[in-house]
Amino acid sequence: MKSERIILGIDPGTQVMGYGLIADKGKKIELIGLDVFRFTYKDSQPLRLKMIFESVLKLIDQHHPDELAIEAPFFGKNVQSMLKLGRAQGVAMAAGLYRDIPIFEYSPRKIKQSITGNGNASKEQVAGMLGNLLKMGEVPTLMDATDAVAVAVCHYFQREPESQGKSYKGWKGFVDQNPGKILGK
Repeated sequence: MKSERIILGIDPGTQVMGYGLIADKGKKIELIGLDVFRFTYKDSQPLRLKMIFESVLKLIDQHHPDELAIEAPFFGKNVQSMLKLGRAQGVAMAAGLYRDIPIFEYSPRKIKQSITGNGNASKEQVAGMLGNLLKMGEVPTLMDATDAVAVAVCHYFQREPESQGKSYKGWKGFVDQNPGKILGK
């Protein structure tokens, strides 16, 4: 049995996508790294989606995560923004599925609740709590990156399968759990 698992957390976005990697060592976690990918608004939406897919694949190939945890799109007032965010999330998930990595999806409220105990916590409160939890020293100012670490840590805290977010193991698992999202069904 593997004594350590690596969790890749992703905060999806079409202009800035945060990522964080943690090592689950049983009763403790360690930060492996965090950063953001920036995509220029000058690039077309399809090109940015391609870059997101390639960026996530590169992370996977470089760090060999055992699981991918991703923030679910939230329902805002701007439908176009939500659609773009959903596309970014879908492409990042597709990259994980392409490498046969189990995907776990969590709502922003669930993530904040698991890190701070408050589902309405601010990004700064989440980052501060992560700084203490992971003994970061100086808390990073890249909120998209700390949000991604929060997704990974949220997943780490979900010990029981019934408390986890949606999970997909490969394309078949996604199709089986989402029959209404498949064209022609």
